[in-house]
Amino acid sequence: MRCLSFGILLAAGVLSSNERSYAGDCVATANFGSVAICGDVSNSTIIIGIPQQKVDELIKERTKPFEELTAAQRETIDLLKEKLDLNERQIRSALDILGEANIPLERLAAKLVEIAEQYKALKSSATLPAGDDPTITALKVEAEQAIDNGQLAKADDLLSQAETAQRGALDRFALKAAETAAQRGEIALARLRYAEAAQHFADAADLLPPNSSHEDKRVRYLDQEASALFQQGDEFGDNATLVSAIALEKRLLAMKPRERVPLEWAQTQFHLGTVLFTLGYRENGTARLEESVAAYREALKEWTRERDPSGWAWTQTGLGNALFALGDLANGTGKLEEAVAAYREALKEETRERVPLDWGRTQAGLANALESLGERESGTGELEEAVAAYREALKGLTRERVPLEWAGTQTNLGYALYRLGDRESGTGKLEEAVAACREALKEETRERVPLDWGRTQTGMASALESLGERENSTGKLEEAVAAYQEALKELTRERVPLDWGRAEGGLGTALFELGERENETGKLEQAVAAYREVLKEFTRARVPLEWARTQMNLGNALLSLGEGEKAVVAYREALKEWTRDRIPLEWARTQMNLGRALETLGERQNGTPRLDEAVVAYREALKEWTRDRDPYAWALTQVSLGNALTKLGYGLTRLGERDGAAGKLEEAIAAYREGLKELTGDRSPHEFAATQTGLGSALWKLGELGNNSTEMEQALASMRLAVEVFQRTGEVRSLAMAQSRITEMKANLDKFKH
Repeated sequence: MRCLSFGILLAAGVLSSNERSYAGDCVATANFGSVAICGDVSNSTIIIGIPQQKVDELIKERTKPFEELTAAQRETIDLLKEKLDLNERQIRSALDILGEANIPLERLAAKLVEIAEQYKALKSSATLPAGDDPTITALKVEAEQAIDNGQLAKADDLLSQAETAQRGALDRFALKAAETAAQRGEIALARLRYAEAAQHFADAADLLPPNSSHEDKRVRYLDQEASALFQQGDEFGDNATLVSAIALEKRLLAMKPRERVPLEWAQTQFHLGTVLFTLGYRENGTARLEESVAAYREALKEWTRERDPSGWAWTQTGLGNALFALGDLANGTGKLEEAVAAYREALKEETRERVPLDWGRTQAGLANALESLGERESGTGELEEAVAAYREALKGLTRERVPLEWAGTQTNLGYALYRLGDRESGTGKLEEAVAACREALKEETRERVPLDWGRTQTGMASALESLGERENSTGKLEEAVAAYQEALKELTRERVPLDWGRAEGGLGTALFELGERENETGKLEQAVAAYREVLKEFTRARVPLEWARTQMNLGNALLSLGEGEKAVVAYREALKEWTRDRIPLEWARTQMNLGRALETLGERQNGTPRLDEAVVAYREALKEWTRDRDPYAWALTQVSLGNALTKLGYGLTRLGERDGAAGKLEEAIAAYREGLKELTGDRSPHEFAATQTGLGSALWKLGELGNNSTEMEQALASMRLAVEVFQRTGEVRSLAMAQSRITEMKANLDKFKH
């Protein structure tokens, strides 16, 4: 459920000009996944040196004649002419393109540089080659004038006419026609029309026969096609185009044998790994991610640290990303540990002083892997390291410099804080988590980055839900439901099935908590329906850990609906994947919930076997949920153990086994008192009061069995402490029950004394 805000850093410094769109800008796609694929153009806000707001202002006023612009706006155009080496007409044309493409504010500078570079390439390629016939020469002269005037659509039309004429004599003019088609591809790139550009470059390559004297040019055109396909797929969520890019990169590998051109072969392996990762992260299954890992490892065979330290570091980061994505879906921690190692290798070359953005992205990737490890391992060490790494990443990925990456990192920080807070008895970390997600949403708007927005809504909802579990009111739970419902507007099942499943499952859990709190069957039934839908996507074979989580949550909702036997089945299903050795804390959580189901069944049945099973399950949970490791969960489990032992004591009393009953009640009292070491009236008032009520019941029954008025007095004292909290928190129903019980106890105690 995390927003994966890490960068795949493409080797812009070593790419030829036809590959630069691979290293375009950084696009984060998220919550609980945002993937940033980044390169050198993302630094162009510094190169231009003009505030993005001024460029945005010019775009809004782009239809005004130059004379009607303000002096400041005309000055900005003059500065752009100087910085970008374009004339006024070309600047105005570039502003038109940006306005039509509806580019977000923080990406204006990067895209403006991209268009300017394409203009320069066009100017260079528009030089008239010798040998064109007069008609074609005239068309190209006119096209060159159109380019100079910023009339790209007219230039494209003129070149289309020239291309048609040249195709008529393809045998003689194949090379010139290919150059013209490629020039149209450059124009399409300048207009940010990546799919069109890919087609033009493909046409250029098709015009040149394989293995001819022009093979280098044909391969270069195919490289350009692959680059444009990647940009289309990455920036527009076009998965079919990414599939095409993967196929083309594999073809290119065969054209660049390692034995002949080792560095070009390595570069293509890197590109292949990047495209495979981008698509694999969106899809179900792990096949593409595994291919991505293999491609990055191949690239590292030639892109060594000694030969190309920057390329080596970028590849290590890409490898870390792919390993992390695999590890996040798999059992065990092996892949996650490999990811951590890869990120740390990259950081040997990437320093904050030298490459702050690359350093920040790798820190964020390292934090993601540490967080995922922390979710699966006992203690909080990895989670605390993850929080520290996210905070480090934010020093490089600042809001002013890369606002969307800053936002993605804030979201991920929120998730790590949520995981930490979920293991503590207080609410401080959970409140920090909500605050971090709200910060992220200041930049991640639904209009700008809908998937990231949806994932951050999911993360915020998770923290709100945990806060709601610990508060007596339903306000936070209702906020969580609203946030999950917002997230599902963008995280659809068809578009991003895993993200949809996480948001839908989270909504089910929030509805379950509300249904329990309000005793409303309708919400509990909605929760069950949500979990069952999620299990259609979260299969055991595809995502075993998510499947287990959903089985556990389904068990919770079924138990609240009174379907205890079905709940036991669901919990035992979950334990098939959530084993103690793989994920000890989640195993403990499921043992705890299994105990609750067995305890509920035991209350309704004659005899004590189910209650005995419940006690065993609670004691199993306590083997991992220790006070040092997870004090809040430890305390709640102690209380649940106390409840089951108390019920066993009452049950054995009814069966006439007074000695056995007294022993169980003494164990129950000890368990309640352990729980109260963490569940204080100030920190956890609801749980404190409920525990005092249980303790009072156990003490009273033990006092009755032993004719001991001291224990009865202690029982009354516990009930009075519970009443004080119920009065303070306004829990009317619980208050009435406790007061009634006190009245009954006092009457019986008076009879006993007299």
